[in-house]
Amino acid sequence: MGEGQDIEGDLKRKDIGASDINEDDADKNGRRLILHSRRKLIQAGLFGLAAGGLDLIFPPDALPTEASGDLGAYGNYLQLKGKPKGAPSKNKAKGESAVKAAESAFRLTEDNILGPFYRENAPFRAKITPPLEPGKVLLVSGRVWGFDTRKPLSRCMIDIWQANANGRYDNDDPGKPPQEGVFLNRARLITDGEGAYEYETIHPGRYQIGPNVWRPSHIHYMVRCPGYKTLVTQLYFDGDPHNATDQFIKKSLIVKCEQQKTANGSYETARFDIVLAAAR
Repeated sequence: MGEGQDIEGDLKRKDIGASDINEDDADKNGRRLILHSRRKLIQAGLFGLAAGGLDLIFPPDALPTEASGDLGAYGNYLQLKGKPKGAPSKNKAKGESAVKAAESAFRLTEDNILGPFYRENAPFRAKITPPLEPGKVLLVSGRVWGFDTRKPLSRCMIDIWQANANGRYDNDDPGKPPQEGVFLNRARLITDGEGAYEYETIHPGRYQIGPNVWRPSHIHYMVRCPGYKTLVTQLYFDGDPHNATDQFIKKSLIVKCEQQKTANGSYETARFDIVLAAAR
């Protein structure tokens, strides 16, 4: 297996009898078991593991999901008139230009420090922050590429973690550790068939690490892909006042944010493409 491949542990069979669950908690525990089993199945499939030994447990009264039916008269209308066509996508054009830019300036993404606040097994989700988290909304997208093939890499796993708007991590206070299974401002993503990823978060806050020493805003990355070296790095933001004095920052890791305005408010966007080195 490649150096970058992440195997989180063998899947273990769990034999649970009726005596292990009381009547009052049966429905609640049944749903938990289903969610737990589905997460294990997804993780196994993503990295090519066999699903042997994995039990999917469903309530005995579970019914199949009903079909939604056909489109009726609207379906006939679509056949006659054709499907509605929207305006050309500006995002698609931007995505194509970003691919060309990445191909023309192809170099390995530089590494950066792991830092003390990494946590394993964050949930898979495309929103890093909790609902209604204070801060400037930020949408980050990009692609993961193989340096050897110059092609996008699908099924890469990306760990993302960051500070909140006040510069605090969910595990930076030893006296108040996070509850087991609770992950704030951190998540994992899987790149799609074209190596793309995207997530929503908030612009992270700066924080002090010593007398008159500050870390600029940054987002941590750990990228793992079968056949490629694991990359630990960080994303930084152009214009941060502490970029010039930070001892860890690397110029190639700085990205520019663009301001986007909508009828309901504004948010930032940033692009961060990643190029991985082959394991061999």
